[in-house]
Amino acid sequence: MKPAFLLWPLLAAAILYLGLRRLERSMTFVPSREMLAHPGTVGLAYEPLFLTASDGVRLRAWWIPGPSADAPVMLCLHGNGGNLSHRTDKMRLFHDAGAAQLWLDWRGYGESAGAPDEPGLYRDALAGWAWLNAVKSVPASRLVLYGESLGGAPAIELASRVPAAGLIVDSSFTSAADMARLLLPRFPVRLLSSRFDSLARLPRVTIPTLFLHSPQDDIIPYAMALKNLGASGSAKKRLVDLKGSHNEGFLDAGPAYPKAIHDFLTSLPAEAKK
Repeated sequence: MKPAFLLWPLLAAAILYLGLRRLERSMTFVPSREMLAHPGTVGLAYEPLFLTASDGVRLRAWWIPGPSADAPVMLCLHGNGGNLSHRTDKMRLFHDAGAAQLWLDWRGYGESAGAPDEPGLYRDALAGWAWLNAVKSVPASRLVLYGESLGGAPAIELASRVPAAGLIVDSSFTSAADMARLLLPRFPVRLLSSRFDSLARLPRVTIPTLFLHSPQDDIIPYAMALKNLGASGSAKKRLVDLKGSHNEGFLDAGPAYPKAIHDFLTSLPAEAKK
């Protein structure tokens, strides 16, 4: 009887651990499979395609040509909710700001295969970068990495490893641990499976960097944008304030949002426009 009695605490601990993992996953990744729109919905020509990550996972992506043949190219990495089809307003704004765009859906989102996790998202971002290099022959001097909210972490991770002309971090956080402490004060942070530690990687990012964040952000505190700005290793970095909520700040900011994107793209070195 004694060995069986000892199994109960182990079983309870295992159930608690699995419950914490499920809670973490449900708060980190909120994918939708339903596709609600496409770039054509907002009047943009586009090419639907599939990319393949290094571990074989197929990813849905949309290539949107720029307004000119020599336009800067944005590799766009979206946040934790929805899928590509929820970002068509941004696609229109980025096109109007002068950029060509490659948007990809994370594994487990929209029409992409697999299930999301931190290493997988890094592989997905790298797959987008590799496609732009191999298929579109986009030189580093024309490439701008863009990350929205959760997507800011893979964009920063990628910027610390590959050459690019610039980085845009839109309404993102310092780390998963910091977000867990904020949203779930009693959550044992040491048990997190996802780190997404942008604050630790930013000192290695030396390319021009634009941070965008609303002081009224209701999900990711503005203070995290200030910390990220301070940690960035770039000699050319700037924080532009948006307005309103986390998900609507780019719209509530009105013309200030596309202007910030346009000004950043046009501020890149002359070779970025060739």
